[in-house]
Amino acid sequence: MANSAQARKRARQNVEQRSRNMSMRSQLRTAIKHVRKAISSADKSAAQAAFQASAGMIDSIADKGIIHKNKAARHKSRLSAAIKAIA
Repeated sequence: MANSAQARKRARQNVEQRSRNMSMRSQLRTAIKHVRKAISSADKSAAQAAFQASAGMIDSIADKGIIHKNKAARHKSRLSAAIKAIA
């Protein structure tokens, strides 16, 4: 258990930050699922629209440090390639 006032405050901040990060990570996963669902339905215009909506969110989450920038780029690249593969 935290003994000093500084450590108690830090523990409170960590709880708040963890809940915020988990929420953002959940939003990221949901956005990716929406794009994958549009891709699986073979609707290219819907998939592109979902990708455009999620790309900004992926970048902002990476900028906040919740996920690594390379992971964000990998997600965007794979989703983009899957959309381009729809014929």
